[in-house]
Amino acid sequence: MDGFGDTLRQHRKAAGWSLRKFAELTAYDFGYLGQIERGDRPANAAVVAAYDRALSAGGALEVAYGSRQAGEKDVRRRSVLQAMGALAAAPAVDRLAGWEALRQGLSAAVDVDFDEWTQIVADHGRGYYSRPRDQLLAQLGRDLTVLQHQIAANDGQQRPLLLRVASRLSVIVALSLNACGQTVLAGRWRASAHRIADGSGDADTRVLTRAWDVVNGCYDGRTPTTVVALADDVLPLLGGRPSAATCGLLAGRAQALSLAGRHAEAVASVRALADQVEALPATVTVDVESLWGWPEHRLRHTESWVYAHAGDQHAAETAQQRALELYPPSQQRLRTQVQLHQAAALCRNGHIPDGLRLAADLLDQLPAEQHNELVRAVARQVATAVPEAERHRPVYAELVERVRV
Repeated sequence: MDGFGDTLRQHRKAAGWSLRKFAELTAYDFGYLGQIERGDRPANAAVVAAYDRALSAGGALEVAYGSRQAGEKDVRRRSVLQAMGALAAAPAVDRLAGWEALRQGLSAAVDVDFDEWTQIVADHGRGYYSRPRDQLLAQLGRDLTVLQHQIAANDGQQRPLLLRVASRLSVIVALSLNACGQTVLAGRWRASAHRIADGSGDADTRVLTRAWDVVNGCYDGRTPTTVVALADDVLPLLGGRPSAATCGLLAGRAQALSLAGRHAEAVASVRALADQVEALPATVTVDVESLWGWPEHRLRHTESWVYAHAGDQHAAETAQQRALELYPPSQQRLRTQVQLHQAAALCRNGHIPDGLRLAADLLDQLPAEQHNELVRAVARQVATAVPEAERHRPVYAELVERVRV
């Protein structure tokens, strides 16, 4: 296969053009361009120039093609030219995306170092808890616009790293969309995160994408049986090494088992989780502000969920108290979710008025911008815990109305 034909195809697809529409745009025959992209015919300067113009690449694709034809041996320079060509071809989400693309291209020209993407992933992991949802999604869109074109331009050793980055950013998009109640779009992004993670060849990334999918499934309306089955499918990938991804999977599985009414299994799963957390390196457990760490408060949150559903009030209260002590101020929403576990437990144990009042007070105290589908899903568990005979109470009707899907 002619490598540059494949490069042209990747750039066209990254820009969102079908081959048939692109052929119309460039005034070339559809079948002819298909042969070039498949490598059945060699690319030529005229076709590359047409792609460059149609993709607004500013000559970058032509420079990259010229370097390829000249047999340039400087692989580092060629990869820079390809990356910059992709960035120039990127259809910017907005002006800021264009500036970010330019910045990345200039950085690549100085030093081809993709480690910056690791820092971007870390920043978004912290931003998930601290930044307003619309701002977070806007910046994710800009970064993913740039990243998709870097992936399209890179077929070397850096590609698996870029795919790991893309899968993690896709996880954050899926989580954010789910929190906004956009479950259909969230599901599409989860599926994309899976495919990209599989393409990376990295086992920990594959587990991580599935782990957050399992956790999401406890809030997005999927049946508990479906979520437990997803978790069980991933268990063979764990490999025995304690990691944040492993802990996330076990936590989500324990919560899903609770929702399925399989309380003994849920308790066993949360105990296995506690053993994993004990074996985690300190670098993972001390990362309390990020989506990618696994600090103690996540364990206690999971214990709170599992023991509250199982009816073990003492164990649930112990876990809840510890979680509330540990949660950083930036995670007020998660503190509220743990306290809603308390409200549900009160209802399950017959203290209906107290549980309903506590739930109402917690929702009143939580700032409006912190109310999202995750909070509403946990609050719905409070309503579900109220027996049919007690649902005549006005406070019950008010709670149901407030958390209606």
